[in-house]
Amino acid sequence: MDHNETAERVDEPESAELGRKIRMRRTIRGLSLQDVASQADISVSLLSQIERGVSTPSLKSLGQICAALKMPVGWLFDLPKEEHDDVVVRASARRSMNFGPLGMTKDLLSPDCVPGIQMLRIVVKPGGGTGPQPYNNPQGAKCGIVLSGKLGLEVDGREYELGPGDSFAFQATKMHRIWCAGGEPVELIWVVSPAVY
Repeated sequence: MDHNETAERVDEPESAELGRKIRMRRTIRGLSLQDVASQADISVSLLSQIERGVSTPSLKSLGQICAALKMPVGWLFDLPKEEHDDVVVRASARRSMNFGPLGMTKDLLSPDCVPGIQMLRIVVKPGGGTGPQPYNNPQGAKCGIVLSGKLGLEVDGREYELGPGDSFAFQATKMHRIWCAGGEPVELIWVVSPAVY
């Protein structure tokens, strides 16, 4: 545990909303309080207080929590209400993740309040992808459509090359990976159920 962890007791609605978003992301990822607290190097009691809106984290603790949840800190801070609601995600309000070393970016296209399904726009640069080792999810399904470029897709050891307009679907429990199969970036829409971010 980080003995320098600090928190303030607060009664502000902003802390309750911050805590709600952290709890939602933790739940979506299927992690326990102990899992996140251990990875973030903070106490379980502090994380619980933050999630309940009783305390607000230090910037250091907030960064550690977000790293444990594999999400950018910016996802916790909303744009003005006119930019989004529980149904629509405006183009200017998309949340993005940049997987620099993997040559890939992901934009979250669906609202946070629908954790049963999640839609993303993914762009993979030439030479980029999810990596050489296939992975899987404990449950759910994935599907998508290629908008531009050439996508390499491996599902349970079988490889496919998809072009613009080609679509796919498979159980998320199958071992899979993706990569850019051409000399130009590949852009695709990726849908996963349940949400993973």
